[in-house]
Amino acid sequence: MAPWRDCKAWQDAGLVLSTTSNEACKMFDAALTQYVTWTNDSSLGGIEGSLSKLQAADPNFTMGQVITHGLTLIGTGSSVRLDRKLDDAIKKMSALSQSQPLTEREKLHVAALELFADGELPKACDTWDQILQNHPTDLLALKFAHDTYFYLGRQIQMRDSIARVYPHWTQDLPLSSYLKGMYSFGLMETNCFDRAEKLAYEALAINQTDAWSVHTIAHVNEMKADLKSGLEFMKQTENNWKGSDMLACHNYWHWALYFIEKGDYEAALTIYDTHIAPRCQTNGTMLDVVDNCSMLYRLQLEGVNVGDRWKGVNHLTKKHASDHVLIFNDVHILMASLGAKDQKTTHELLTTLQELVQAPGEAYELKLGPRLSLPLLQAFVEFENGNYDKTVELLFPIRYQVVEIGGSNAQRDVFAQMLIHAALNCKSKANQKLARCLLIERDELRPNAPMTERLMRKAFAVHTLG
Repeated sequence: MAPWRDCKAWQDAGLVLSTTSNEACKMFDAALTQYVTWTNDSSLGGIEGSLSKLQAADPNFTMGQVITHGLTLIGTGSSVRLDRKLDDAIKKMSALSQSQPLTEREKLHVAALELFADGELPKACDTWDQILQNHPTDLLALKFAHDTYFYLGRQIQMRDSIARVYPHWTQDLPLSSYLKGMYSFGLMETNCFDRAEKLAYEALAINQTDAWSVHTIAHVNEMKADLKSGLEFMKQTENNWKGSDMLACHNYWHWALYFIEKGDYEAALTIYDTHIAPRCQTNGTMLDVVDNCSMLYRLQLEGVNVGDRWKGVNHLTKKHASDHVLIFNDVHILMASLGAKDQKTTHELLTTLQELVQAPGEAYELKLGPRLSLPLLQAFVEFENGNYDKTVELLFPIRYQVVEIGGSNAQRDVFAQMLIHAALNCKSKANQKLARCLLIERDELRPNAPMTERLMRKAFAVHTLG
């Protein structure tokens, strides 16, 4: 690892940081590097240790506050609405930034974070992209925009935000190979699979521990239902990416998806119990929480008894029931409360969201409420209660809008699976026919996928019996 960059190194890179503390600049670099590489460097005490060293070196370093509070916000595990401490911190950062002679770039960073904190996610992305027009190598702006476009389900923007700056990222720049991984992910989400795979492999040739590039390849194999390649690749590369503690759980989740697709539920549960659940219980990050919920829900759709595993997940998710930072998180929190038969948390989640969408203000996610999130959440409740025709009635009309709640194509596939299962179980002949149409469509897009074949056998058996 190259030495962390001091004040002069940042200035030479054309990314001036308004502080006289070399230590603060170095810890800013260390935190940014760990964020981009999905790792916690234990020699620094991880990201948290790096940020506290940064804070100690210069408590009034505005960009230090930007990265500190930005990482909290981008983690989506807390909101300024409910977390007084976070709200105060953002206000202090804003006041501090106004009392200092900052560069235009730094001022825009503060503005972007204020917008994100207020729920104005699309405007925050516009602001980061504005920074990148003049400073294409500003990695913090690039990564914050990348993650937020992902939360918004804006796949083309996620890809193009990197495409616009990609030629500026020459090999001599620190972390330049990670741009290939980020770009490859945007390409994969917009179905440019060959180019995505090529770039991801280029990134891995430079650095085999790049867990995000591994993740792109896991997605490509998932989208093509190429289980053989997917399983081999994860097994061969496991030792390279399992140390990326922030992404390892998610990569194990991808590995387990291949087994669910195959119908090898025991193997999927083994990965869940050995790698996915323990990491989630230790870290409790929203990404790990979402993976746990999604995995158990998929297994349940397949008719697998997951035992009391929901209780362990619900224990983590219920404290987020009133957050409503992202609809995507809400749906997964609901999966856990339904799975654990925790009616109190289900009620809390639904009623607090219904109240908030009445007066969403500028919060983008809350504005999606009446049109998208409320019907989506209600569909899960109806499915849980065995009201399959009602589930289809709620879910089918919004199936092409669900992308707006964010996540990846692979993550949102759980909604497509639920719709098919609901339609298969409907009393109405029209909905049973819809199930067959959806399965034919699925088979066209992912030829030879074993899950589709299993469901088709069931659908056509229903048809014959009917």
